[in-house]
Amino acid sequence: MTDTATTSGLATLVPKARRMAFLPALFSPALMLIGERAVYQFMSWLAPDDYTGGLWQFHERDGQPLFLSPATDKRFRLFCETNGYVGEVSAEAAGIIATLFALSHLSFRHEVDQLSEAYLRLYGFAGEHAEAGEIFKAID
Repeated sequence: MTDTATTSGLATLVPKARRMAFLPALFSPALMLIGERAVYQFMSWLAPDDYTGGLWQFHERDGQPLFLSPATDKRFRLFCETNGYVGEVSAEAAGIIATLFALSHLSFRHEVDQLSEAYLRLYGFAGEHAEAGEIFKAID
């Protein structure tokens, strides 16, 4: 994939030149490292058999940060013990799910408007995604 490749047709990969600005724009400068780690931890929790770390891609829409996703074409088997969801999704959908969990989790612990704005933006985007049904079942 190139630097500016389309992902789902609705979002684009953040170009390398702007990757450093992505996490502060998504989570806030004060929470960027905590937010990034939360996404990775939620991914490990949701896909313990399939996720073992690796490179991640950053996705945006119209210059606004959306989500992180594992940089792979493989699919992930997810299990959410809090709602009983079991399913298999693309790396992109898994990243959306993990990012939504992280944003929600952090918004309950930190009063930062940027977190709720990012959650609402990503939630709206998820509704347009090809795997919207699985995404919403996973976060329900």
